[in-house]
Amino acid sequence: MRARLPACRVPSAMPVTSQLLRALPRSKVLASSLLPCQQHQSQFGPVAHLPASRKSAHMWQRRQPSRSYQTSSVLHSYILTPPQVNSILKANEYSFKVPEFDGKNVSSVMGFESNQLPANAPIEDRRSAATCLQTRGMLLGVFDGHAGCACAQALSERLFYYIAVSLLPHNTLCELEAAVEAGRALSPILQWHKHPNDYFSREAQRLYFNSLRTYWQELIDLTSPGDVPDTREALLNAFKRLDNDISLEAQVGDPNAFLHYWVLRVAFSGATACVAHIDGPDLFIANAGDARAVLGVQEEDGSFSAHTFSNDHNAQNESEVARIRSEHPPSERKTVIRQERLLGLLMPFRAFGDVKFKWSIELQKRVLESGPDQLHENEQTKFIPPNYHTPPYLTAEPEITYHKLRPQDRFLVIGSDGLWETLHRQEVIRIVGEYLTGVHQHQPLKVGGYRVTLGQMQGLLEERKARASSAFEDQNAATHLMRHAVGNNEFGTVDHERLSKMLSLPEELARMYRDDITIIITQFNPHVIGAQRQEGQS
Repeated sequence: MRARLPACRVPSAMPVTSQLLRALPRSKVLASSLLPCQQHQSQFGPVAHLPASRKSAHMWQRRQPSRSYQTSSVLHSYILTPPQVNSILKANEYSFKVPEFDGKNVSSVMGFESNQLPANAPIEDRRSAATCLQTRGMLLGVFDGHAGCACAQALSERLFYYIAVSLLPHNTLCELEAAVEAGRALSPILQWHKHPNDYFSREAQRLYFNSLRTYWQELIDLTSPGDVPDTREALLNAFKRLDNDISLEAQVGDPNAFLHYWVLRVAFSGATACVAHIDGPDLFIANAGDARAVLGVQEEDGSFSAHTFSNDHNAQNESEVARIRSEHPPSERKTVIRQERLLGLLMPFRAFGDVKFKWSIELQKRVLESGPDQLHENEQTKFIPPNYHTPPYLTAEPEITYHKLRPQDRFLVIGSDGLWETLHRQEVIRIVGEYLTGVHQHQPLKVGGYRVTLGQMQGLLEERKARASSAFEDQNAATHLMRHAVGNNEFGTVDHERLSKMLSLPEELARMYRDDITIIITQFNPHVIGAQRQEGQS
């Protein structure tokens, strides 16, 4: 996870240090992974083509370019063929089509397509999608990790269960508890839709289940028969409760040495989350951090417009800056946000985990002193953020947006910030809309202030024509969008040479030019949505 890059270009003959070092980003946390997730490396995407190993910087310090970056030779050594490019782009793609009944799709969701492309090794993003079986609706989410992948991994496995349980009526909660008490098998709560590479931590399942069970026991005590859960409240409570459980599990620890280390890794790393709950025409977006959910709306002329349903929680959001400053004394006004980061360190202002921004200094010291030897060996875990006076500074409380779907609302794009750093939201919606409909809305060709000859202009027009005819080269909308996100040149067209170079960069360089990218594209059924809206009005 990292900050937005200015001009993320890879020239055909990459000059040595001047252009390369200008592209150095500010990382999302001024740190390398506090507790790295190396054992998951093989689970996420083809990184074998990256020849160099990653060298970690010290925790909470700005990365410095190594002397090995002072050569452009690596950029000329790994030119990938189109089949190799396709193999990399499609390695993590996933598609799901909602089943039809009697030849008809009775769901407002036709299906979804997702994909991931690593920049970090291993990737720190995670994704999840599931159908709620005990209630109604579908859940889709993107989780963008920082300081390691552990927290994002935990969210991808746990958050949907917390949301699903929060949506259950009182009687169903009682049935769940009775089944556990009697030792009977539980009725499934979720039907997961996962790519084979989407990892599950089997060792932690018992711990996760016990925490979830404690939560539903409390919900039983707080609700009454006949109560109808409110979706907005369910999302809010699920986010806050899971973050609280992550914190509590790290404080309590576990007799199992592996689990003790794991819960600390989860708590000391962090992750943002953007989740959609879709039930008929009702769309809820719960967002904490800087991933985004953007709706693609088809206008009467066939073009597509972008409607954003989430706000970035960072220094560019004035209301977020005002919120954080209002939660701390006036004496901290100049230090609580410095250099557009929380306490000068963290870019997202809302996130799960990140207990270094939530716990008191005394609690941090106590937990670390009683922790496993791996923590004692890492001096950086004992680091306290500067000007740390009135914690907590960070929250996982989501901002929740509701929208009643209309027939012209054709699809929803949820993406980690790695996507939005490379493409404007309107460009994202245009690319996806044209891919899904096969109709290309050609705008006047722009060359962005560059001087071009007539021959070059003719080449660009021919390239545009070829691109239109090959629009269905990808069988997955998320893959198609990712191809544009990584391969678009200054003229807004996919450049294979650029795409090849971006995908073959060594690990030390890949992270400088882009972030991990995770995309979920959900396609809506306009006929079902129209009928559902009419039923709701009658």
